[in-house]
Amino acid sequence: MLVNIGGRDLRYDIIGDEAAPVVCLAHALSSDSGIWAEQVPPLLAQGWRVLRLDMRGHGGSEAGPEDYAMEALANDVAGILDFLKIPQVHFVGLSIGGMIGQTFALEHGDRLLSLMLCGTAPAALDGGMAQLWAPRFEAIAAAGSVAPLADTTMVRWFTEDFQTRRPDRWRQVHQTICRTTPAGYRGGGIAIDTFDIVDRLPSIRTPTLVVCGDGDTGTPPAGNRKIADLIPGARYIELKNARHIPMVEYPEQFSRILIEWLAANR
Repeated sequence: MLVNIGGRDLRYDIIGDEAAPVVCLAHALSSDSGIWAEQVPPLLAQGWRVLRLDMRGHGGSEAGPEDYAMEALANDVAGILDFLKIPQVHFVGLSIGGMIGQTFALEHGDRLLSLMLCGTAPAALDGGMAQLWAPRFEAIAAAGSVAPLADTTMVRWFTEDFQTRRPDRWRQVHQTICRTTPAGYRGGGIAIDTFDIVDRLPSIRTPTLVVCGDGDTGTPPAGNRKIADLIPGARYIELKNARHIPMVEYPEQFSRILIEWLAANR
């Protein structure tokens, strides 16, 4: 389903009992709402209503021509909630989705019942524009596609044996990366590169859980632990032998953590 927010069409899907509490799921850069496919059945089985969003330029959402900051992406979430007349949600965000979640907690904290942050960071990633983003932007501009980044992205996201264990799902995620629009990838990268809310994290009052794979090189455990240390009362869980996308690679373990967290804050 599409809704026009700020002049661009944004895609979302929502399923479950309309009277049930809502869990809002936000994905990583160069993925889409399908990254949460393994979590939808257990959430529905436990009586949750599930709202999945495609970020600008990802999945079925338009990118728009301008650069943007994390606040704009958080406002997209608020706009979709307004359209759906949903006053409050439990928010679960992965990577840039976790950065959006942190920003949403600061800008729209009254709309959050709980916050689960997965493989994310409280500020711009190491390397910055010159070392990290500029070479990526140049590669996708030359190809007119995000496809040149797909193979190395999959290495950061999954352990070596995931492709052997679940080859169909590996290909599906790889194809999703390739289908991400260059404008959407660039916009998200710039939003990440200009992101820094470290000093504001202690003001968050939403119950918060931070989850990170011990082998996550994109958003390493140290940054995730820092978020948990700075948000009052936050908890931290580190997953063994996991990289950036444990909800796909270890769905049973991740979903158990998610369901237990949500149940504790229902």
